[in-house]
Amino acid sequence: MLKLLFIGDIVGRPGRDIVNARLGSLRQTHGLDFVVANAENSAAGSGITGKIAQSLLAAGVDAITLGDHVWDQREWAHEITQLERVCRPANLPAACPGWDHLIIEKRGFRLGVFTVLGRQYLAMKSECPFLCADRMIEKLRGQTDAILVEVHAEATSEKQALGWYLDGRVTAVLGTHTHVPTADARVLPKGTAFMCDVGMTGPYASVLGREIEPVVGRFLDGMPRRFEVASDDVRLSGALVEISARSAQAQRIELLTARA
Repeated sequence: MLKLLFIGDIVGRPGRDIVNARLGSLRQTHGLDFVVANAENSAAGSGITGKIAQSLLAAGVDAITLGDHVWDQREWAHEITQLERVCRPANLPAACPGWDHLIIEKRGFRLGVFTVLGRQYLAMKSECPFLCADRMIEKLRGQTDAILVEVHAEATSEKQALGWYLDGRVTAVLGTHTHVPTADARVLPKGTAFMCDVGMTGPYASVLGREIEPVVGRFLDGMPRRFEVASDDVRLSGALVEISARSAQAQRIELLTARA
């Protein structure tokens, strides 16, 4: 049996700090083989930098995924090409820089990782996530023993539909982007672990990781405000998946939460 921890959206310095502080002990306590993390909000809540990516990898993250904030930091389009364990969403246009998938290996077991962006309520130019997933699975055939698909999407219906669409063809379909952990973690009938959203790694005394007062104010009067990253009740949130090395099917999935 192999164990995978997929960490949800790392938000700002609080999210980075708890990964640095807790990941080592979590790896040991749970016997983790693979740690994959979405870090698209790790730079002050929007995007990522090369320095931050390197620090997360040094902290014990094996692979970093990204989402719709992938290009928010000015130099990142150049920096991403220098980092072999970071991938951008696979259904962005092919001309975009960066890897569209990663393959990481532990104990002779190869895990393929890729992200697809949803298209409901997200404005980025992207290929159909269902057709992209088909293409990527075919591309990874023979190169991997198991595949993790991250679906970075707003609509729970789109995430659920993709989970059912890929059931039995990949080991896990795990959702990110909405920052709120959902209560639907389960292994689908054909052996694919699924969860609509694995949650946020960052400050939970917040609105999706941002200071509460300016967000509430924006809802009340519609006036623009600066949404700073909050700082209190910091938690690491993710999905812990147990994988059969023999069949590459998921055997178990649960929400894992750790506090600072």
